[in-house]
Amino acid sequence: MRRCCEGVGLPCLFKGVGMASPRPPKYLLVFDFDETIINENSDDSIVRAAPGQVLPEHIRETFREGFYNEYMQRVLAYMGDQGVKMGDFKTVYENIPLSPGMPDLFQFLSKNHELFEIILISDANMFGIECNLRAAGFYSLFRKIFSNPSGFDKRGYFTLGPYHSHKCLDCPANMCKRKILTEYLAERAQEEVEFERVFYVGDGANDFCPSATLTSADVAFPRKGYPMHRMTQEMEKKQPGAFQATVVPWESAAEVARYLQEVLKKKC
Repeated sequence: MRRCCEGVGLPCLFKGVGMASPRPPKYLLVFDFDETIINENSDDSIVRAAPGQVLPEHIRETFREGFYNEYMQRVLAYMGDQGVKMGDFKTVYENIPLSPGMPDLFQFLSKNHELFEIILISDANMFGIECNLRAAGFYSLFRKIFSNPSGFDKRGYFTLGPYHSHKCLDCPANMCKRKILTEYLAERAQEEVEFERVFYVGDGANDFCPSATLTSADVAFPRKGYPMHRMTQEMEKKQPGAFQATVVPWESAAEVARYLQEVLKKKC
C-alpha cells in the first residue's frame, strides 16, 4: 500500500503494509532486507544505474560512520543530476537476487501463513524494498514494512528521508531497529495480539541491537560470518548468558525454514 507521508519534507513517500492474518498468529517473524532477504546491499546495487556504474570520489568521501542515510541522500541527488530516472532504479531493484534459500523459506511461510506474522525492518528504503519483493512475488507475506521513506519529486529525482529519531547510541542516526520492534510488540499487545515466540532473521550490526532484547523463548538467526553473527559470538565470550535468545546461524535461508518446520512439528 502506498500513501503520501506528511511532515517528512519529501513528496509522495512510500511506507508499505502487507496483508494481515484473519486469526492472531502464534509467532512473530522479523526480517532484515539488505544481505538477508536479498544477497546484496541495495544501496550499493543502485550504483549500477549511475553513469559508468561508479560514483565520483567527491561523493564517496562525504560518507561518515553512523550517517549512511544522509550519505545516500547525496548519492541520489548526484544520480538525479546525471539523469537517472525511476525506471532505472526500479530495474536495478527488481533484479537484485534473493539470498540463497530465501525462496524456499518464503514458500514455507506462504504455506503456514496463519501461524506467522511477518514484518520487515530495514535501513534501506521503501521504494526499493517494494520493487524487489513485488518482482519476487513475496510482498504480500509481510504485514508491515518499516523502512526509510522514499519517493520521486517533481524533477523525477529519487528522494530519501530518515525513518525516525532516537536516543540509541549503538545505531545509525536515522533508525534504531530495537525501538521499532519494541514499539511494534507493545502496539500489538494493546490490540490483544501477543506472540509465543519471536524469530529474528538478519545479518548486520543494526540487527544485533534488537536481537539483544529477545527473550530465552525467542530465536535469533544471524547470517553466518556477518556482523550480527560475530557480535553474538563476542557477547557470549564477554558476558556468557547475556544474549538470551537461541542463536541459529545460517548460510542458506532453507536452514531457517527447516528450523521453523521443526518448531511446528514439536507443537503438534
